[in-house]
Amino acid sequence: MTLDYIHRFVPARNQGEQLPTLLLLHGTGGNEEDLLGLGSQLLPGAALLSPRGKILENGMPRFFRRLAEGVFDVEDLQQRTEELADFILAASQEYHFDPARVIAAGFSNGANIAASMMLLRPDALYAAVLYHPMVPLIPDPLPDLTGVDIFITAGRNDPLIPVPETERLEQLLQQTGATVETHWSESGHSLSNSEFRSSKEWLERVLSAKKM
Repeated sequence: MTLDYIHRFVPARNQGEQLPTLLLLHGTGGNEEDLLGLGSQLLPGAALLSPRGKILENGMPRFFRRLAEGVFDVEDLQQRTEELADFILAASQEYHFDPARVIAAGFSNGANIAASMMLLRPDALYAAVLYHPMVPLIPDPLPDLTGVDIFITAGRNDPLIPVPETERLEQLLQQTGATVETHWSESGHSLSNSEFRSSKEWLERVLSAKKM
């Protein structure tokens, strides 16, 4: 396994806290710098691992190909999901963090591949914050995600992701046994202040409950 993604890694500020590592996954057109500020505020002091998506769509980085707006290239998605999960393991060896204690925070395309990892590589992530995700794919059989905590945020005025799509993802993840909480805002396809605050409060509750 190699570190075959352009990426940024920010070490944990206080090793004694033993906080999980945050995997930051940008949206279409973003890069490895985009979510570093969000990550440092979401879980202060935690190590941050932020890769850049390998796929270019009209010059804009993404984590996997799509055939049209909202229509994913499932074969490519599966391949890229496996690559990203392997990258986390390689990075854990390089940077000396626990691969069993990685929490994803992804927006849009980044949230979609995070959801795909939970469905295809259920051991890759400990928990996830999914900002404006869609259903990436439906594996058969579904994995067992009992004990995994997932937070979804969605906008009722999101022009790219209809309300039923978010509800479909929520139901799919619940079928795996995951504990899913969804926060709705009136926003469009963007991360609102209320979404960030609610995700930060959720993460604090989850980590406190797990005594991490």
